[in-house]
Amino acid sequence: MRSISATMFISLDGVVQGLGRPDEDTRGGFTHGGWGPGYTDEVMRRELGKGMARPGDLLLGRRTWEDFTSAWGQATDGNPISAHLNAATKYVVSRTLSDADAWQNSILLRGEAVETVAELKARPGGDLSINGSASLVRSLHAAGLIDRYTLLIHPVTLGSGMRLFEGEAPRTEFELTGSVTTGTGVIIAHYTRR
Repeated sequence: MRSISATMFISLDGVVQGLGRPDEDTRGGFTHGGWGPGYTDEVMRRELGKGMARPGDLLLGRRTWEDFTSAWGQATDGNPISAHLNAATKYVVSRTLSDADAWQNSILLRGEAVETVAELKARPGGDLSINGSASLVRSLHAAGLIDRYTLLIHPVTLGSGMRLFEGEAPRTEFELTGSVTTGTGVIIAHYTRR
């Protein structure tokens, strides 16, 4: 059985929305987009690189897949992140997409996330990693399908926005398996489900 890990950039008050740029995700009138890039430093890049160096496939929700497709899908700049994302097998979970042809190595998982991902997890293959895709992570967490989290906890509160752990979910305990603090005050915490 495959394992599923989720890497999430999160504010101190739990917001995971609109990290990268002001127009990234304005749902619900969110006006704080672009809160994350100023905290990126060499320590964060190194730690994220370790995660990308592990073998496995990507699992993405539709919104994140579409955003990554436009940001990384056509990149030929020699950036190691672009190279990694373009080469990886990408499973995109969606009820609305008709195909996943817009980005190489993408496979559409049509239907309800919990059902399609549970089936994928049960099949032989590489471990699955989720980057972003907060709605997908919340539904998979509530179903007990997330095995590990890497949380990049940023020293900022936003006061509004989509939070990582909103809605119904069972009590779940995790073990802290490692942590690193960046020079900008971001705590990168690794948790494994007990």
